[in-house]
Amino acid sequence: MKDNKMTFQLNTIKDNEGARRPRKVVGRGIGSGLGKTSGRGGKGQTARSGVSINGFEGGQTPLYRRLPKRGFVNVHRMTMYELDFHKVNRILESGALKADQQIDRDFLIQQRYMPKHIEGVSLIANGSPKTAVKIAVTRSSKKAQSLLEKVGGSLIIE
Repeated sequence: MKDNKMTFQLNTIKDNEGARRPRKVVGRGIGSGLGKTSGRGGKGQTARSGVSINGFEGGQTPLYRRLPKRGFVNVHRMTMYELDFHKVNRILESGALKADQQIDRDFLIQQRYMPKHIEGVSLIANGSPKTAVKIAVTRSSKKAQSLLEKVGGSLIIE
């Protein structure tokens, strides 16, 4: 005898009741209730296609003009990739860095550590370097620079 548990089969899957509503058919005669003007009322702006009156407050000064402006967007801002010593150590441990190479933007993109659209690399003092390494970055914190020089590494600011 089968137990009363509902079996889950591919041919019994269906949406919940009311999950998919049928498309509203408009403009099909006066008897349908949505004929002639198709539920859009009479003439005017909202009866036309491409209507866009979001934010319009009937001639009253709209909210977006009543509120004060704040801040600005710096057009010269660079998007930066934060390189810390944990990531540097991981690169060295993986063996991806050859003896004559340095860690720079092109190397990080090639090794898929950072995407191409990021404009610069910033070295931050998170962790500590294990071995001497040559790093070329856009900017660096003073603490990160001193930590790298203590181990015998060199830093190039591009």
